[in-house]
Amino acid sequence: MTQEQLNVAQEANVVTIDEETLPPMGFEIIKREFLRDKVAMTALIILAVILIAAFISPFIFDVNEVTRVDIFSRFAAPGEKGYLLGADEGGRDIFALLFLGTRNSVLIGFSVTIITAIIGIMLGIVSGYYGGIIDDIMMRVVDFIMVLPQFMIIIVIVTIVGRFNAWTLIWVISLFGWAGITRLFRTATLSEASKDYIAAGKTMGTRDPVIMFGGLLPNLSSLIITNLTLAFAGNIGLETGLSFLGFGLPAGTPSLGTLISYANNPDVIENKMWVWLPAVIVILVLMLCINYIGQALQRAADSRQRIG
Repeated sequence: MTQEQLNVAQEANVVTIDEETLPPMGFEIIKREFLRDKVAMTALIILAVILIAAFISPFIFDVNEVTRVDIFSRFAAPGEKGYLLGADEGGRDIFALLFLGTRNSVLIGFSVTIITAIIGIMLGIVSGYYGGIIDDIMMRVVDFIMVLPQFMIIIVIVTIVGRFNAWTLIWVISLFGWAGITRLFRTATLSEASKDYIAAGKTMGTRDPVIMFGGLLPNLSSLIITNLTLAFAGNIGLETGLSFLGFGLPAGTPSLGTLISYANNPDVIENKMWVWLPAVIVILVLMLCINYIGQALQRAADSRQRIG
């Protein structure tokens, strides 16, 4: 072998070694974590199936037909009159209501999570990064909102609002949901802002928005994922609770909480379990799936931060 051929072989070997030893990044890390965790992978598949089925349900079921009252089918048992899972007290198909209700509950929970996360994370980072008078003013506002009886205020607002729909409920819940997130990320930012890379960015004259959202924010990815996961599950539960009490979605709009609210007397709880039990099972499965998926995503975010 000539010297030229030897040099080419060595260069190829170096490239091969570099490519093989290159640490996984981005989507590859997430994929690796899910492949390692079979429970999280199963949860992801189940959640995907539930969400796909829920969001295509309006194209399968006629909403007006599903929500139409049929008193002659009141509390029809599963299998009777063509009802796969039975009927509720208004003679409505529980099977169809379950799909439509899941869609509405998930849509509200997801929308509230995204809105409150965007507001809370941005305000928390700004407050912790600048500190001083800006931090004092913002934290006093947050403290005021957090001491309010938010659940009762939401009920009052829902009661007095004339025209009410799903988006109204989303904005009402989001009105108070950002305060806790702001305080959480303000605390995390105070710790992160004291590190050397933040000081180096300021020394180099980098603009504050670039430092905050280009440098500091990615290093809070693990906290963001954890918070979003818990908030998503919590907001679904909040909407379900409000609807259960009759202060969520308007009457006639399917919701998991509306289905569970039928369990309001001993007869239904004991003898007509098909009315409320399917919704309880769906909520339980959703909460478990979101929890396991969130844990896998958090591990992926931690791995990415360790790699750098």
